[in-house]
Amino acid sequence: MVDLNKIKEVCAKYGITPSKSKGQNFLFDQNIINKIITSANIKKEETVLEVGPGVGVLTGELVKKSNKVIAVEIDKRILDFLRVEFLDQKNLELVDNDVLRLDRASIGLKNFKYKIVANLPYNITSKFLRLFLEQEPKPSEMILMVQKEVAQRIVAKVGDMSLLSLSCQFYGDPEILFLVTRNSFWPVPDVDSAVIRLKLKQKLSNISEKRLFQIAHMGFSSKRKQMHNNLSAGLKVPNDEIKKILVSLGFDEKIRAQDLGVDDWIRLVDKLGPHL
Repeated sequence: MVDLNKIKEVCAKYGITPSKSKGQNFLFDQNIINKIITSANIKKEETVLEVGPGVGVLTGELVKKSNKVIAVEIDKRILDFLRVEFLDQKNLELVDNDVLRLDRASIGLKNFKYKIVANLPYNITSKFLRLFLEQEPKPSEMILMVQKEVAQRIVAKVGDMSLLSLSCQFYGDPEILFLVTRNSFWPVPDVDSAVIRLKLKQKLSNISEKRLFQIAHMGFSSKRKQMHNNLSAGLKVPNDEIKKILVSLGFDEKIRAQDLGVDDWIRLVDKLGPHL
């Protein structure tokens, strides 16, 4: 069982002050830890990447399941503690680095050959997802604790889509596994959380990813405007011409970006090809 008082004692001993700017809110709810581990369904031979291990409550469970756990931590004082706490844990590699700058291949990670299981620091969520979804070596699956609102945006349906949901749903199949109350953390954050599973697609559409997100950025550039206005301005194509393209695809000419799903965007980008 996780003892919150012990976590506080460890922080006091090692001079660890949970940093809001680093998104450090330490999970101490054993029930939630167990649910994360169960959801991850880790096989012994699977490599697991943990991001921001904190005081190691999740790490301690991961090393029981996997023959190789790589934990990436940027906080030197936390690393000092983890090196002592897991001194004899031969299947754990502690990496002193910023995960957003890490050369993943240099620590032995291979494309679709590892899983990520992490209580993700909230302040890096968007950059982290973009990096691990778009750039190789990619994980096969991510089990992530994120802000509840972010989780809801990731799994949004047509009518509530955003660049975040488009990106996550283009590269993978996301689902919310369960919600987590803010009282499961110390210090208590301002928001509730959710654990999501994001299985990455190994085979993507043949559409140019760069072109897709170039057009999507234009489409979402002004949410209050109808999309023909955004695309007309971004592509420097007459408004009427954009409207004709939208109608030819079966869309209402007044449609907004949040009303298009992944397949709709792929069809639209394909049709707009001559204007790029």
